[in-house]
Amino acid sequence: MMAADFFRICCCCGDGGPARLPLKNLPTVQLDSQSMGCDVVVVKNGRRICGTGACLANAPLHQNKSYFEFKLQSSGIWGIGVATRNADLSRIPLGEDAESMVLRHDGSMRYRGEEKNHLPANSLPMEGDVVGITYDHVELNVYINGRNSRCPASGIRGTVYPVVYVDDSAILDSQFSDFYFPPPHGFEKIMFEQQIF
Repeated sequence: MMAADFFRICCCCGDGGPARLPLKNLPTVQLDSQSMGCDVVVVKNGRRICGTGACLANAPLHQNKSYFEFKLQSSGIWGIGVATRNADLSRIPLGEDAESMVLRHDGSMRYRGEEKNHLPANSLPMEGDVVGITYDHVELNVYINGRNSRCPASGIRGTVYPVVYVDDSAILDSQFSDFYFPPPHGFEKIMFEQQIF
């Protein structure tokens, strides 16, 4: 049997038309209540974080150029960025080890306990602002209300997930699709990795 004949047999159903394989409903990207600190509260179907501690999203950043957003609903102490599964989600602030790289509420970009960059003083996020994050496996960039802050940070390696932490009454809402602002050119929402059998 030739490869083309095998393809026709496998891809056609009994009536000669193409077979329609049902696609599984992929899970929704959201904050993961199984990967969070013990004093964190996640509500609104995995979209809102409050309490004290950190939480990972349920999907790793596998694609080349990922984008996600957080809206600052109530100010306080917070951080947004990326982290590995080895990050200690009960110990905040993040950005003090090799397991997380975050933008903090004070505008500093932290990784391994070092300030990698700092937002300009006139662009610090305030209540109601939307913080967008792009990540391309080399560099993390921050967008405030859709505008590039020109404040990149790099260095983290391995499989990372979106991460957010809160303390001191901060409340943030995650947005992993249906964004407030369009992703920068070439970046897109986080997608679950699919396996084809």
